[in-house]
Amino acid sequence: MVSKNQIKLINSLQQKKYRIEHQLFIAEGVKVIQELLQSNSVLEHLFATNDSFSTFKVQAKTEITTQEMKKISGLSSPSSCLALFRIPKPTNINPMGLIVALDAIRDPGNLGTIVRLCDWFGVTQIVCSNSTVDLYNPKVVQATMGSIARVNVNYLDLKTFIIESNLPVFGTFMDGATIYNEKLPKDGIIVFGNEANGISLEIEKNVKNKIAIPQFGSIQKTESLNVATAMAIVLSEFRRND
Repeated sequence: MVSKNQIKLINSLQQKKYRIEHQLFIAEGVKVIQELLQSNSVLEHLFATNDSFSTFKVQAKTEITTQEMKKISGLSSPSSCLALFRIPKPTNINPMGLIVALDAIRDPGNLGTIVRLCDWFGVTQIVCSNSTVDLYNPKVVQATMGSIARVNVNYLDLKTFIIESNLPVFGTFMDGATIYNEKLPKDGIIVFGNEANGISLEIEKNVKNKIAIPQFGSIQKTESLNVATAMAIVLSEFRRND
């Protein structure tokens, strides 16, 4: 049975200020929770309507009813399980390899997909401007499908980070050089901008290498690509040249 205090706590974690206060985040769904349990993530409590996690050594577990799950789930169609994990402290940034930099990404689904893409392409570090959506927003966690456990994400002053870095800085722009003709390095920072406005002017001033994904459609009325779609193409090109 889930208590009233537990329901109150879990529902409060939908908001960033309470996630910060309690240093907890919500994960829903078997796949996401399994990935987190297999990582170094620290489980606070697991709620489940069945015995999906019988193979895991879980100390704090409560079996609840489907009706109780509806009271704590943030999903329109609740999963069979919900878990609370401790928010880990981010590790220091290693100034090597490819680093993805996010300038004011606001959509939780986009950030979650970006984390998955980085995991797929072996990019273990993401740096975010402080105006980027919170990594531990439940919708972001859900969209990562567990990749959140394998990618280190830091929030910082993005402009300062780029200026102080010794790595080459790349950014995606409509008027940039065609990415398919560029010789791309193994180490570098790749900046992706806000969904509506792209890379901000203050960050753009510090991007020396402007690249673009060429448009091949004959009518060419599409204004831009979704940021996660663009990232998949860009990371694929960087790895292809690796």
